[in-house]
Amino acid sequence: ADEFLERHGDEPGVELVRGVVVRFPMGGPEHGSVCINAGTELKNFARANKLGRVMGNDTAIRLSADTVRGADACFLSYAKWPADRKLPKVVLDVMPEVVVEVRSPSALWTEVFAKVGEYLAAGVAVVVVLDPATETATVLRPGPTQETVAKDGTLELPDVLPGFAVPVARFFEE
Repeated sequence: ADEFLERHGDEPGVELVRGVVVRFPMGGPEHGSVCINAGTELKNFARANKLGRVMGNDTAIRLSADTVRGADACFLSYAKWPADRKLPKVVLDVMPEVVVEVRSPSALWTEVFAKVGEYLAAGVAVVVVLDPATETATVLRPGPTQETVAKDGTLELPDVLPGFAVPVARFFEE
């Protein structure tokens, strides 16, 4: 991971997956819009409640010695990373509580769920997958259950962000 970060640490669309450098196509306008909407909703809530930081734009997270993934958006609490401590410039080595992934049109569900599994195994409490094709939010936590919230529903994360409640449709607004 250290060698990967030296070579590709500031390169968008590149991840290290079990020791293999993987390049992803650029997400496109729709993907970018959903990413920024998710980050904005998380950021506004975290800032208003003084809970922590929100990052986006493929934030590099070291999941293991041979895996570095880029989150579309993530929330890291002040309990895990104090407010007076500057964020690292290249990679997070502490797991955020929430990771949001926006499914790209070219991504297979097996790839998405593999990535989700890696986040959860590394200690991320909640992964939210936003799917522009179906306009749904799927919430995954460690364990066998998952919850899919339709466009007309509300995304809530009471275990990690008490009081956070966002209409799912808002993530898909242009």
